[in-house]
Amino acid sequence: MPLAIKAFIVPLIVACAMFMESVDGNIIVTALPSMARDFGSDPVSLKVAITSYVIGLGVFIPICGWLADRFGARSVFRTAIVIFVAGSLMCAASHSLHMFTFARFLQGVGGAMMVPVGRIIIFRAVPKSEFVRAMNYLSLPAMLAPAVAPLLGGFITTYLHWRLIFFINVPVGVLGIYLTNRYIINTHEPHPGPLDWIGFMLSACGASLMLLGLSLIGSELASNRTAFEMCVTGALLLVLYVLHAQRAERPVLDLRLLRVPTFRASVLGGSMFRIGLGAVPFLLPLALQEGLGMSAFHSGAITCASAFGSMFMRSMTTNVLQRFGFRTVLIYNAAFSAIAIAAYGTFFPGTPVWLIWIVVLFGGFFPALQFTSLNSMIYAEIANADAGRATSLGSVVQQMSLGLGVTVGGIVLQIARALHGHAHATWADFWPAFVVVGLFSLGSIPITRELAPDAGDEIARGRAASA
Repeated sequence: MPLAIKAFIVPLIVACAMFMESVDGNIIVTALPSMARDFGSDPVSLKVAITSYVIGLGVFIPICGWLADRFGARSVFRTAIVIFVAGSLMCAASHSLHMFTFARFLQGVGGAMMVPVGRIIIFRAVPKSEFVRAMNYLSLPAMLAPAVAPLLGGFITTYLHWRLIFFINVPVGVLGIYLTNRYIINTHEPHPGPLDWIGFMLSACGASLMLLGLSLIGSELASNRTAFEMCVTGALLLVLYVLHAQRAERPVLDLRLLRVPTFRASVLGGSMFRIGLGAVPFLLPLALQEGLGMSAFHSGAITCASAFGSMFMRSMTTNVLQRFGFRTVLIYNAAFSAIAIAAYGTFFPGTPVWLIWIVVLFGGFFPALQFTSLNSMIYAEIANADAGRATSLGSVVQQMSLGLGVTVGGIVLQIARALHGHAHATWADFWPAFVVVGLFSLGSIPITRELAPDAGDEIARGRAASA
């Protein structure tokens, strides 16, 4: 195959898979109330289904590179598409929250392997002279999916049926498998080295149990006692992993990288911000539908406004960072992001739709700047040899933070509803949840204040990475 064609077709195949995964991660939030009615569940209880997807996505990311080296990038990428499509069909066939939660976890496992392995395929297949153009193709799913998914999911849910949402992935997945077999070479490393299986099991089981336990609090899937026991067990396993990582030569998640100031601020400070950001896609559609009585389609037409705000800010991020630097941007913009997130709690019946749309637009504006700045700074002081380990640790913490945001937002919403004595969530129950998750964004400021004033200036003067 000519290099020019390969530089186009290979990134396009990976971009389509990433678009499928990104759309699926954003599309179901508009359908949660309809799903809850069919499952005979409370819409807030479906936070466990969202969390299970994030868990599947997060815990398998660290071993994707090793699997690609051991079994071949094409084989792992193709298997990931199969797993993702199988999970989609299980979601469509689910008639209980238990089955739907497992199906979402399976989807997350497939998505975890698709994205990082897809990047490896591009790195190995595309000439360096065409690498920037290839990465531009990959940025399109991240930009388009948040705008397309709420509208598409809302339309299907309102005028057709929510189960049809998951059939969208079938033709895309079948085409992806065909193109993968035809155009992608099965590259792999001859000696990838041993995998830290003990560390993987401790970290994966610990994070899974703790997040699932938190998301099951107040749910009909398990008693609160069982949920708390899962949380405690998960926390103990994570403590054991920390002890293991201090002794292991090549731990699956290298916590020693947190000694690097810019990496620590990006990962730990970013995790606080992402808890608030992760709650919004779950809370906002519920607030619009359950609190304000909108249809799924009208809700999706409003929530997609944040994607347009995000797109606009992405075009300005480079100039903002060049002028103010990482430290200043991350401190002040964290406050602006907290206000933007908390502002969602001001909606009440009778609020003009145009005003809601503008608030949601700005709700995507400031968080996009924070998200892109954090992702850009993460490699500022990381050596090339440590880039893979830094990516694994940063990606896992990022996904778990987003999942924790859904859990925290759902718990606060349940508490507010109980205090107000409401059998079902009303508009008055949502503002405490938005305020609390907004405060998490403020919680990132003490960590980023520790940065030197010129931290990451070499990158800030260059080109900011895409979120």
